[in-house]
Amino acid sequence: MRLFTTDRLRSVLLRDRASDAVEEMDLPGCDPGRLERTYAQFALVNRAVAGWRGIYRRRVRPRLTPDTPMTLLDIGCGGGDVPVLLSRWAGRDGLRLDITAIDPDPRASLFATDRHASAGITFRQAAAAELVAEGRRYDFVVSNHVLHHLDGLPGFLAESARLSRGTVIHNDIRRSPAAYALFGAASWVFTGSYIRQDGLTSIRRSFTAAELTAAAPPGWTVARHAPFRNLLLLDTADAGHPEGPPAGG
Repeated sequence: MRLFTTDRLRSVLLRDRASDAVEEMDLPGCDPGRLERTYAQFALVNRAVAGWRGIYRRRVRPRLTPDTPMTLLDIGCGGGDVPVLLSRWAGRDGLRLDITAIDPDPRASLFATDRHASAGITFRQAAAAELVAEGRRYDFVVSNHVLHHLDGLPGFLAESARLSRGTVIHNDIRRSPAAYALFGAASWVFTGSYIRQDGLTSIRRSFTAAELTAAAPPGWTVARHAPFRNLLLLDTADAGHPEGPPAGG
């Protein structure tokens, strides 16, 4: 008797991306209390696994100065904890970084605006396409855990490239059985939210480094980042030249 069919084995080993899987928090009718707790718990999850401290030190901080403000856009900011961390680290280093954080979901935007009202960050309910239409441009364009949600990756990447006059950093999960097993073992502590079930779905929906490299347009590069991360990176052609339409919210 065969214990595993080929398709079942591929599923267990996460060989194929589960692009049709749906995260509960993305549904318009999901429980608002659980959703709010999910946004709140994102801060703990991202501090533990998203690796933004290393990204900031290696890819953001070297371009910042104490005198000239640089601008950063966070696309799909969710609960707003990542831009708050970036702003806090820059401030502690005596460096100037003006941050705008956007999310098209009104629930996320409202949570981030209320939770981080004193953080000195411009939060907006908006999609990247709206800022492109406004002619906005930023020295850094970043996202966290956005790529695996997308059905139209090329369009999103084109928008983020148009919004950048410097560096684009899309930080996302790298799919692997080890990531799935470790998150499954550790995430039981996140009760009353969608963190555990949606986190496992996110891993199943996420890209391997090879898949992301194949899906990205020319000019983009994929770098591995611990733990279990892909960084999709672009240095735009006019990096370092501040002229152009104003950035901001």
